[in-house]
Amino acid sequence: MDKERLNIYYDKEADVLYISKGKPSSKDESEEIDAGIVVRKNSKTGEIKGLTVVSLTKLKKNILPMKVSFEELRV
Repeated sequence: MDKERLNIYYDKEADVLYISKGKPSSKDESEEIDAGIVVRKNSKTGEIKGLTVVSLTKLKKNILPMKVSFEELRV
């Protein structure tokens, strides 16, 4: 199992949640999987590297609390 550090940051002013596994790379691809939810993944392996949720406070009533595993998020 990969032991990269999981970084979680919430920008209260922008109301954006950032979850990142390791450092972003210019080789990563981003895909909006739902309105305001963007997944960043390694373009070669498809491994999920990050998740961005815009307008979290509007969404959290419907999606939180939830447990998120990067393995479960593979797309």
